Amino acid sequence: MGTALAGEGVIQGFEEEPADPAAAEGWRPKSDRKIRVGLVGHGVCKFAAAFGFQDHPNVDVVAVSDLVPERCAELSAAARCKTTYPSLEELIKDGAVEAVFIATDAPSHARHAILALEHGKHVACAVPACFGSLKEADELFDAAKRASGLKYMMFETSYYHEDLHAMRQLYGAGALGPLVYAEGEYYHYMPEPIDSYRDWRVGLPPQWYPTHANAYYTGVSGGKFTEVSCLGMPSKLPHLQPGNNRYKNPFGTEIALLRTGEGGTARMAVSWDTPGASGEMGRVRGQQGSFYGKYEGLGKEPTTTQRPPLPPTVAPGGHGGSHGYLTDEFVSAILEDRTPLVDAAQALNMTVAGIVAHQSALKDGLLMKIPQFAA
Repeated sequence: MGTALAGEGVIQGFEEEPADPAAAEGWRPKSDRKIRVGLVGHGVCKFAAAFGFQDHPNVDVVAVSDLVPERCAELSAAARCKTTYPSLEELIKDGAVEAVFIATDAPSHARHAILALEHGKHVACAVPACFGSLKEADELFDAAKRASGLKYMMFETSYYHEDLHAMRQLYGAGALGPLVYAEGEYYHYMPEPIDSYRDWRVGLPPQWYPTHANAYYTGVSGGKFTEVSCLGMPSKLPHLQPGNNRYKNPFGTEIALLRTGEGGTARMAVSWDTPGASGEMGRVRGQQGSFYGKYEGLGKEPTTTQRPPLPPTVAPGGHGGSHGYLTDEFVSAILEDRTPLVDAAQALNMTVAGIVAHQSALKDGLLMKIPQFAA
């Protein structure tokens, strides 16, 4: 989470959380094995190095890549890795690489993840899982299913916000009951779009980048959205005029009303053109209890709702102190040979709901069915 506006130096979400001396309390190593990881993508967000792979005790960063030589050199220094490649396509040919973290441009996420899985690599990927394409979603899901024994995880930062993690623990303990209502909001004011590879952020439809909001249902319950009606509001910002962006997108804000698999309702908002308080936030109401900043209800609370301990060398990082937790979850899933928290099904259920929501907004809120993905 955060409040920085575009153009203020620190990109919203990348503000570092204050160091928590208790974050490592109770941590125990799961293994002495080191997973050989390749990092790809050091653009304006410098994302590949921002999640602490290079600091995790069970990781060796053995290769890095960026299309821009200067940025590749920066990533090499940040990750303390001398082996570099000019592209992901070259890096995944390296047999020493067991897993990759894909922090490339959003339009390339699905294609890059599929390539990496086909080359026998575990995949961690920045959001969204796919970009505006239902066909691409199906292709990624099929690739993840075919890749027997390999892990795919989308690094949705909201999953490890302190509040959402607490909601997930409460839901799992039955303290919330079936969710009647969920709200998720992602406000990121962009009077000028953030610099991006081939300008992919210019005119970006808000609901094509929905996961920071949608996580406030899927990340709590593990559930799905089944139908959506979405309304968009035209923007006054130049890059959000249909004639000024490749997407012919007129909307700076899109508000989706979704039906959930539990029969409840969710309202998910994404906006680029509303200055003021910003970030990723949400709340839920269930038949047993609610979470609006704190738990109130009839259910019995679990013993703790604190986030799990981190390795002492791994910082929580940005986006609400979620970065380090996502990396540790991905690494732990490989070490323990289990399904990671945000697997392909959850990643696509979050992402695809937004793709259909934008289609609905272009049709003045038409109620539309959402494809389902099941592990």
